[in-house]
Amino acid sequence: MELKSYQRLVIENLESFLDYIQKTNRIDKAFNQFWEDKWGPYEPLTKKGMAPYKNNIPDVPHVCIKVPTAGGKTFIACNALQTIFSAYDEKLPKAVVWLVPWSNLLDQTISNLSNPDHPYRQKLNTLFNHRVEIYSKTELQQGSNFNPTVVNDQLSIFVMSFASLRARKKEDRKAYQENGQLAAFADQYTDRSQLLDDIDDTALINVIRSLQPVVIVDESHNAESDLSIDMLNNLNPSFILDLTATPKNNSNIISYVPAIELKKEHMVKLPVIVYNHHDKTEVITSALHLQKKLENLAIQQEKAGGKYIRPIVLFQAQPRTNEDNTTFDKLKQQLLKVGIPEEQIKIKTAEKDELKGIDLISKDCQVRFIITINALKEGWDCPFAYILASLADKSSAVDVEQILGRVLRQPYVSKQATPLLNVSYVLTASAKFNETLEKIVNGLQNAGFSERDYRQSDKMPEEVKIEAIQQTMEQFLFPEQTEQEDEIEIERISLPEDNDSAEDSESTIDQIISMAETENEAMESEIQRSLKSNPETTLLSEMADKANYYRMLDSKKEQAQNIRLHQFMIKANLNTIFGIEELPLNQESLLTNFQLSNEDIKIDFDQFSSDLYKVDLEEGNQNQFTPKFRKIEDPNFKDPMIDLILASPKSNQIKTVSTQLMHLIGNMYPIPDQEIRKYITRIIESLNAEQIHDVLIRKLSYTEKIKAKIKSHADAYAEQRFNDLLKTNQIYHLPVWRFPDVIIPGRLGPSIANSLYEKEAAMDSNFETSVIMDIASLPNIAFWHRNLGRGKGFAINGYKSNHYPDFIVVTNSGNIILLETKGDDRDNPDSAAKRRLGEKWANIGGATYHYFMVYDTISPEGAYNRNKAKELISIL
Repeated sequence: MELKSYQRLVIENLESFLDYIQKTNRIDKAFNQFWEDKWGPYEPLTKKGMAPYKNNIPDVPHVCIKVPTAGGKTFIACNALQTIFSAYDEKLPKAVVWLVPWSNLLDQTISNLSNPDHPYRQKLNTLFNHRVEIYSKTELQQGSNFNPTVVNDQLSIFVMSFASLRARKKEDRKAYQENGQLAAFADQYTDRSQLLDDIDDTALINVIRSLQPVVIVDESHNAESDLSIDMLNNLNPSFILDLTATPKNNSNIISYVPAIELKKEHMVKLPVIVYNHHDKTEVITSALHLQKKLENLAIQQEKAGGKYIRPIVLFQAQPRTNEDNTTFDKLKQQLLKVGIPEEQIKIKTAEKDELKGIDLISKDCQVRFIITINALKEGWDCPFAYILASLADKSSAVDVEQILGRVLRQPYVSKQATPLLNVSYVLTASAKFNETLEKIVNGLQNAGFSERDYRQSDKMPEEVKIEAIQQTMEQFLFPEQTEQEDEIEIERISLPEDNDSAEDSESTIDQIISMAETENEAMESEIQRSLKSNPETTLLSEMADKANYYRMLDSKKEQAQNIRLHQFMIKANLNTIFGIEELPLNQESLLTNFQLSNEDIKIDFDQFSSDLYKVDLEEGNQNQFTPKFRKIEDPNFKDPMIDLILASPKSNQIKTVSTQLMHLIGNMYPIPDQEIRKYITRIIESLNAEQIHDVLIRKLSYTEKIKAKIKSHADAYAEQRFNDLLKTNQIYHLPVWRFPDVIIPGRLGPSIANSLYEKEAAMDSNFETSVIMDIASLPNIAFWHRNLGRGKGFAINGYKSNHYPDFIVVTNSGNIILLETKGDDRDNPDSAAKRRLGEKWANIGGATYHYFMVYDTISPEGAYNRNKAKELISIL
């Protein structure tokens, strides 16, 4: 299981934030600069930009990732651990406290992270060389395979609930009590300032504090109280990562995942189709018929090569009063009377669990109808759930907020060939339908989506609504004189096979299906448009109210809006159902058959940067010692484990050193980890004992060299593949990029005449500024634009990572110039590869397209010095 494109962007944002910490050596400054470079400085009056860092836990990086429901928060967190620990000194134990708000989520998290066949555990095993252990609170308390030696040798994840640590009286929680099973840890404490004074040394909380864990807070919006902050403080964390779809105001958001990204990756069934019936009897009938319709379509799709799907209905039986708290049992009996087989109906509530031990995804499973109340807190999930049928009283506003997310997950995280299997359905019978819609919006918002993601049709006549509300008032004023809400009328319910009495139902189902098909088509059009956009671009469109943006100047608008810049495209064979799809070219698509393990291992290890990075221990506020990110100059750094490693047989040395380098190199998607491991092993096998000793001392320097070599091999292969496909017309170009009406440049540059926008982005150097000032002053220049970086501006996509030229210049005669500036010290293979790509882009575009790489005084092949470039551009 690999990261989706938006998930990779989340990890890149986290890496970038850690880089800012290394550069600034201050958490708040790093966070503020990170967002200022993206969105511009924060303006308190207008609330533009990202609000400054909130120092919730002193001296500890505490950041949040906003991910909608079904966006893969847990998988992102598994990958984030490798990113975080890579920035830390390897001598610090890799200890993680994984906090969850509810007991059912606790069990689910422990199960998934522990299961060797689950993608989460498989990813952790890959990232941490299969040295991973998952602990429950009970296992920790008992010291089950939990001791200082084990913890120092592996990734240790302690999965715990908020309640087990959050306490008004610490003596009420076992984690704060004396524990002889953990005495081995107490014997090895070296810094007693990290311990809680009034708590026994052997208490679990003090053991955890001594490890300075990374803390993952799942559903972190539930951990905002003073008690929760105290809970986090008590853990003595080195880093805190919050995961939630709905961050609170005091969250330090480091990465947003736009909802459209989940739609692009087919992870959710959207939009939600909401249909309001006359009464709950009609709701049941529609649910039965719609389920059968969807199942028949799923069967046909499977016969055509698709995967097995068995659409499931969630009947929401809301609890009533103390006298009538078994509505779910009554509903099951009513469904049985209609003629539904008992094996197809299950109850799943906090009090009654008939799903225990049942695999809902299995082909052998017969369950098609689940009676529930609040699936979120009842702790279960099933991507086969398609229909939420609420059986609340007609006069109620249906409260679907907490259960809606259960029908949003897309089976197999893939687009279905049958359009009706790409959306989800909510069936109601509510006289207060507008209030119900508000609750649906709240449910979508709590899942990280919005009111744009549902479509509704209300078929309940106004007179029925008025009558229902009047009856409710009469029941309140004169309960002894009024009848209770009408029950389900079994005789009116028709099964899908009952053709004699199904005419009204079929009419309703036809309306729902027609609505679903229309809205799914609209959603697909939106997805196709967004496929040509980077996740960063879609994020900016969703967060425009937060960022500082600047408009295109009216005087330049007419010419600029008619310009389309072309990008390279490729036809991708997605799967057997959908065939060929046209997608923007990227390096990933060119590396499909790349085998790194066969490439040469000639690397010059004689020249190293002397910069080594590690986390050092510095004294913080209140005498707390917390990890800080800082650069050190110490090529003679020693590790007591080195002699032990070198004393082992050569084969063991190779395996150990390869594993350490593999961990530091991390993910280089799309190159498989197995290929990277083979390549590293070949390198270490070629080294002598002295060189292996040097690797152990300067692992980070060697890692950078090896990563650079791997990247050069991948780039060379991708370029050759690009040229072959371009020659055979399998790669082509389309005019797909246009200047946006507004830009969000982040940091602002100087005011230079002839710019396209009200303000332009900052330059990276004085050389850049001087070059564009020279070009902008030429009489033939219509306008210039400081092209924005990753995800924001125009990229020449090709065989390398997307190339974002520094400037886009347009002349009065309509010539379009991409301008890349380079200092004279930047004449290297990377610059040469960009020149070759830029020249191909210009040549394939036609006579009015030009690419200039400009140096100060030198003129490498295909490039120009600034004077020559100015001379040539002045003629265009």
